[in-house]
Amino acid sequence: QVQLAESGGGSVQAGGSLRLSCAASGYTYSSYMGWFRQAPGKEREGVAAIYTGRGDTYYADSVKGRFTISQDAAKNTLYLQMNSLKPEDTAMYYCARSHGLYGGRWYSSRGYSYWGQGTQVTVSS
Repeated sequence: QVQLAESGGGSVQAGGSLRLSCAASGYTYSSYMGWFRQAPGKEREGVAAIYTGRGDTYYADSVKGRFTISQDAAKNTLYLQMNSLKPEDTAMYYCARSHGLYGGRWYSSRGYSYWGQGTQVTVSS
């Protein structure tokens, strides 16, 4: 049974930084793992993803150059370092593990079947 648990959210001022963590368990094979976010009244969107086998990374245009996804394989932990945060980054952030990308799209939530409970990130101006 795959289990994912996020932590590290909080409230920061614009320009600040946060690091999200996702502790994972219950699997052994390589797959895509991603960070998604959902703001009130908006659809869930892909923020970043990593293919755990090769370490290939992918980012939404809105976070390129500000966010960094990484993994610690020994600890089975996924990270999202978020710098230069903006008020529009405010959302619930979810960690997810893919069962197979939907149409090859790392950013489509339809390709992810395992989700954490989410951690709230609030950025004030």
